[in-house]
Amino acid sequence: MSRKPDRELRRGWTTGACATAALKAALQALWGGETPLRVTITLPRGEVPEFAVEALEVGEGWAQAAIIKDAGDDPDVTHGAHIAVRVTPGGAGIRFRAGEGVGMVTRPGLPIAPGEPAINPVPRQMMEEVLRDMAAAHDRALDAEITVSVADGAALALKTWNPRLGIEGGLSILGTTGIVRPFSCAAWIASIHRGIDVARAGALARVAGCTGATSERVVQGLYGLPDHAMLDMGDFAGGMLKYIAAHPVPHVTVGGGIGKLTKLAQGAGDLHSGRSQVDFEALATTFEAPELRQMRTALEVLEHLGPRFGAWVAEKSLDEVRRRLPPEVGADVVVIDRKGSVVGRA
Repeated sequence: MSRKPDRELRRGWTTGACATAALKAALQALWGGETPLRVTITLPRGEVPEFAVEALEVGEGWAQAAIIKDAGDDPDVTHGAHIAVRVTPGGAGIRFRAGEGVGMVTRPGLPIAPGEPAINPVPRQMMEEVLRDMAAAHDRALDAEITVSVADGAALALKTWNPRLGIEGGLSILGTTGIVRPFSCAAWIASIHRGIDVARAGALARVAGCTGATSERVVQGLYGLPDHAMLDMGDFAGGMLKYIAAHPVPHVTVGGGIGKLTKLAQGAGDLHSGRSQVDFEALATTFEAPELRQMRTALEVLEHLGPRFGAWVAEKSLDEVRRRLPPEVGADVVVIDRKGSVVGRA
């Protein structure tokens, strides 16, 4: 996870908010004969942000506008993305289409059904509300095709969890509040939840949550798991286990490096270095080894105590995992060192 700067951070806007603003600009041009340079929209919680219109085209029976996404100070891969919406009034009802760079849902378990464009429910509601307001203002029928596109969206999507979730061909149009809060944990945890939902819908027998790329590679290889069984747990072991407790799967494997899983073994649910630390005093007491108090990393402890420490971390981590899960969910733990060697399993 990127390091949070030591200053006040600027908020940004979700892809869903940008798409809604682009739709409003397109309708102002098509139905109002305007050439808007800026548009405002109302977000679900009542905020009214303003967006600069990057591009605007009007054709026979259609209009298209684009907004450049500003994610504020969040390290969002879609910051600066060119988000375009084309609206073509007519037909029957409101239909959403995936343009270039917007993905399609291919697996069950997500808020949008397979075969639908990956435009989430809240962005759809926001765009429908804009269409409804504009149709009423201009005495038009509430029938239109809305096509959302993201320039280079297919390439950007490869840097997200979309392929693992079964969203193919591009990005998702996301957002529940319309606001991107810099370095928020919410988006990461929401992705873990969606991964669990997809795994449950696919009736997978085992899922795995790992702290990083190396432990993920090791665990996936140990059990021959498909990509969509791998949950991007990162530091959020507690968040993942809490969601599994409420939405059970048959079996979960927790994998990670010796440092982060030592913190899990000692009861931490958030494994981020800024929010939990290894308790070397407790380790010194447990292993009756006063010298551990002077150590700075769990890897040092592993090198000093050898395999018994890896085994202890695995066993105690498994105890913590089971404490957070209902009895019907099976569990195991895989602990690795920095080289990717397994140093403990339970």
